[in-house]
Amino acid sequence: MSNIEEFRLETRQWLETHCPASLRTPMSEREVVWGGRNATFPSDDAQRWLQAMGERGWTAPTWPRSYGGGGLTAEQNAVLQEELRRIKARPPLYSFGLWMFGPVLLEFGSEEQKQRFLPPIVRGETRWCQGYSEPGAGSDLASLATRCEDHGEHFLINGQKIWTSYANLADWMFCLVRTDTRTKHGGISFVVFDMRTAGVETRPIRLISGDSPFCETFLTDVRVPKDQLIGPLNGGWEIAKRLLMHERTNISAEAFGNAAGLDLIETARQFVGLREGVLANTDLRARIARHRMRDEAFRLAVQQARTGHGRSSSAATSALASSFKVAAASLNQERCELLLECLGHEGLGWEGEGFSTDALRATRHWLRSKGNSIEGGTTEINLNVIAKRVLGLPDPV
Repeated sequence: MSNIEEFRLETRQWLETHCPASLRTPMSEREVVWGGRNATFPSDDAQRWLQAMGERGWTAPTWPRSYGGGGLTAEQNAVLQEELRRIKARPPLYSFGLWMFGPVLLEFGSEEQKQRFLPPIVRGETRWCQGYSEPGAGSDLASLATRCEDHGEHFLINGQKIWTSYANLADWMFCLVRTDTRTKHGGISFVVFDMRTAGVETRPIRLISGDSPFCETFLTDVRVPKDQLIGPLNGGWEIAKRLLMHERTNISAEAFGNAAGLDLIETARQFVGLREGVLANTDLRARIARHRMRDEAFRLAVQQARTGHGRSSSAATSALASSFKVAAASLNQERCELLLECLGHEGLGWEGEGFSTDALRATRHWLRSKGNSIEGGTTEINLNVIAKRVLGLPDPV
């Protein structure tokens, strides 16, 4: 038996022992575990599952063991993910620390910062949020104006961030600030701070979907110790770009779920109906088939990228992330449109009686999907990245 086969057998046995049966079922949004100082769990099983996976380092399976990670190779991690999918295990933890901040800290952080911040992320003890966009700095992120001034032993930050996902629930923020007003990209730094710091205020923003996952965040004379500067002073733009790459990759991965928990094929069969064993509406049947083929091709492309094939440089990786982000946004929006079309008048519901819970949720997901082509860098921005770094096209005159 090869080493990888032994690893698969050991992994399978460990998962069978530690993953509760109740967590081998589809997960609703309300059952997602985000961790943090004030973590809530939908069940005791969910808490035990996070504890077991965190202690083994398998919430961050490829991070070094010295920082709390699993220390797995890419091949071992591929086996772990296959085994998790085999038993339909729910993710033990959702975390911007795992998806975005942790990977850049591994690359740009000091040893002390890695030891301080990474293990609590792995165990789900700290919940992070992202301070990037501002009212006057969205797609043109480098025009950000939040000031960070040197006050001797600490920095003093004043400004405003917007679209800070779950900032009202987060423990810490990773944040882009302006430390030099004389240059645009070269005057940005990357800092982190505790959300309980005096001067930090968050206000949730209610969306058309009815949810409030985003916040405005106001920073007024926020004191940040200098040892919480990540990377060099005025060197934050390189970190920012790398983190956006990880964010886009994560958003792409989220494209695989079924909107509102409804299966597109089953919904079409139920609401559109069958004729001689196939979907009665031939045009809709053809469009669903094309969507499924695109979706499967995308899944295979992402799977190949995760194994490391074809990723040779940071520039190539960034361009690949942008490509995946554009495709994922398009696929998810298309899926939501098809689902509502299948639901017919059931997809017109907003609230109240007369509509099923799943149908109402599908309508909200459809509204939410409109943001897919904006978040994590707009589709237009990502197409510019693809044009320059993949196709080698010149800047427009």
